[in-house]
Formats: sequence, C-alpha cells, structure tokens
Amino acid sequence: MTPKVKRRAMLGAGVGAVALAGAGFGVSQALADDATKAAGTPEDAAKAIKDSFDKESKAVGGWWTGYISVAGTDGKLVTAVDQDSGKQIEAWSCNKVPVAAAVLAKVDRGELTIDQTVDVTKDIVIPDGDGMFELDNAYPSKVTLGHVLANLLTVSDDTAVRLCGSVCSGTEINEFLKDKGFTVTQVEPLPDNPNRFYLGPTTAKESHDLWQMLVTGKLVSAESTERILNITRAQIAFTDGIRRNYSSAERSRVATKAGWLKDSRNEVGIMYDANGAPVVTYSIFGGGQGQDDNFGATHPAVEARAKMGRQFLDILGKLGGTTKLQAPLPKYHPHNGG
Repeated sequence: MTPKVKRRAMLGAGVGAVALAGAGFGVSQALADDATKAAGTPEDAAKAIKDSFDKESKAVGGWWTGYISVAGTDGKLVTAVDQDSGKQIEAWSCNKVPVAAAVLAKVDRGELTIDQTVDVTKDIVIPDGDGMFELDNAYPSKVTLGHVLANLLTVSDDTAVRLCGSVCSGTEINEFLKDKGFTVTQVEPLPDNPNRFYLGPTTAKESHDLWQMLVTGKLVSAESTERILNITRAQIAFTDGIRRNYSSAERSRVATKAGWLKDSRNEVGIMYDANGAPVVTYSIFGGGQGQDDNFGATHPAVEARAKMGRQFLDILGKLGGTTKLQAPLPKYHPHNGG
C-alpha cells in the first residue's frame, strides 16, 4: 500500500535555476484586479503580487500576516509580501506539514518505514474531527504510515495527527524543527502523554522558510520531499482557497496546506511555473471577519485567498522563461471504477 512516488518535485538547485525573463510591467494598485496584464521580471511580479494581497485582504478586513516570495533569476528570493511576518500565531493544521516532515525524517534515518502499520483503535480516533478515520467506524484496524500521511496532508485528518504521534513524539518533532532552525514553529506536547500534542504556533516567515527548505531538498531526503509535495499537489488536497478558481491542470501546479480554527483561516505552500519550477512561496494567515463558525469556501478570508490565488497564477504565467531543472507536472486521470 506504499504510495507511488514520482519524480515531480524540484530539488536542490531547482529554485535557483529558475530563469525568468521578459519586459517590465509595473502593475499599479489600480490594475491589481487585472493580474493577467502582468509580464516581466521577478521584481515586477513581486510588486503585482503585493498589490493583489493588499487589495484582497483590505477588501474583507480583519487581521492578516503573511510572507510571500518570488524566485529571482539569480537564484535569490524577491520578497513580495512581508506583513507582520514575525508575529507568533497559531498555525492550526498548517503545522501538519512539519509534523509529516519530522515523521519522514525518521523514515530517512531508517527508524521507521513508510509501509509499516500503525494501530487505529477506537480511543485514538477523534470523534468530531476532520478527515476519514472518524468516518470509518470500524475499529480496531491497521493502516500503513504512508496512508496516515496521505490523510494528514490531503483531507487534513485530525486523527492522523495522533497516529503520527504514536511513532514520533512531540519532543522528537520539536527537536527536529529546532535543528532545522525553527524555534517558533513547534508542537505543544500534552503533559500526561508525550505522544499526544497540539499543533502549536508558527510565524508567517518561519512557515515560508520551512516550505522553501522543503522544496529545495534541505528539510528531508529527496524521496520524502517528493512524497510531501506530491501529496499536497494532489487534486484531493485543499481546494477552497488558493486553488479554488483553477482548472485541474492548474491545481497540479500548487502544493498547499491550509489550517483553520476559531477566527483563523490560514494557508501555506508553493506555486510552480508551467515548466515545473517552484517560483512563488506563500504563507498567508488571516481572520477576524466575524464568521468563526464558517469553515467553508464562503468565509471572507478564504474567498480573499481564492481571488489572490487566481491573480498570483496569472502573474506567474506571464513571467515566461525556462529552468535548467524541469519536472513534469502531474496530470489528473479520473477513473470510473473497474
């Protein structure tokens, strides 16, 4: 049952190798709602992305923190958005990506295997949480660790967090993150059970940097990197926000993870160009619009991100250029059983 991993992720020098060429476009605030006019340099793209972020976030109000970058032609990142990016906030399910990375780091070290099974017992299932395990209602059972991670990162399964904790304690996760330089992005272990934890805080900048470390192959092994990016680019991964107004092919160009609770509606991820190179890295945290019980696509902050996502991809599409390291974009192949 081990998920098939394909060579789709851009690793190593992939971000630095992005060659983005063209004429400048200087999109103004007045043209921020027409991102299709964008074309040119990473600096111009960054300006257009900032215009889009500012316009859509201000339109719905509330509070926002974020950090967004565009890969430059010299391999450096051009900052597009830096809004209160050092402010500590609750990550909610966005921290399921670092949890998955910590588990996969143990796989990389040979301490776990992706096809080993974990026990799913009635007491470990969160009865009112998001995801698939709560819907099964057939326990005890066993699933592979690969199955756990696929559920954790696509449908954002809450029970999958506990299953990850059964093989990688909160202390182990935090030590892994600290070793990678993430001192704020930490889970919160329960005092009476080290294998249970809350998902904990982060900052927009640390979440951005963690995804950058992931996509450049510096967080976990190449195989584990591909696994996370392939799962988070899947068609069944989160589609209410950044990817909502995309075709199926366009959705394959974005690896994303969302998190929500109370008044927060968060999303972090990577946006690829048409050649399969990761160009835009985003962490967007927002809320406070007075709809704390609305966890659907009509929440104002989620609708704002959907508008940003369409505009960001259109801006990226006008950059043109090629990359020395290209990866084939995954294609969507629906089936009718059989």
